[in-house]
Amino acid sequence: MKKLIALLLSLMLVFSLAACGNNPQAAETEPATSTPVSEETQEPETSEETEAADTESTGGKTLVVYYSASGNTENVSNVIAKTLGADLFELEPVEPYSNDDLNWTNDDSRVTREHENEDERDVELVSATVDNWSEYDTVFIGYPIWWGIAAWPVDEFIETNDFTGKTVIPFATSASSGMGQSGELLAEMAGTGDWQEGQRFRSGISESDVTAWVESLEKITL
Repeated sequence: MKKLIALLLSLMLVFSLAACGNNPQAAETEPATSTPVSEETQEPETSEETEAADTESTGGKTLVVYYSASGNTENVSNVIAKTLGADLFELEPVEPYSNDDLNWTNDDSRVTREHENEDERDVELVSATVDNWSEYDTVFIGYPIWWGIAAWPVDEFIETNDFTGKTVIPFATSASSGMGQSGELLAEMAGTGDWQEGQRFRSGISESDVTAWVESLEKITL
């Protein structure tokens, strides 16, 4: 009898273990399936679209370009740039003019020789081009008046650059000479650009007078 009971208990134990082995506990740890991408998800821009956006010109910037022999034109240029928040670009001759070179009362001075012989007016600049030139819509060009015309160190810059689509505003400094036709002659030399009427400033002009002139202009593109 005891043997029979023991046999029955053994069989019951075997069936119990078999039932436990068939329980799929692994279902609790089964990884979730990947969530499908929504049809409304925006696709990234193509490389062509990105390149097109990157090449759009910001435009609207203002540049003040100047050559200054004795500092007067530089002072006016600084005021214009400060008033407009514009960039500055100085024209520097490779061979700078000394005080003796600028002595126009000396028949043998450099500036006098260049005035009398146009072939000597080809003044090479350290740089005649401006980075990001296409971004500037408005360009001020400043220079001293030499013998009634724009000081010729500006010529290389005028001849080198394309002013198409730009508003160009010349300004000059002198002790007594007027603006003359200096602006018109530079416009002819450039051949492109919308050149405006220029302004001459006397030596030692006040900052407030320069600022007032700048604020009176109507065609400045900021």
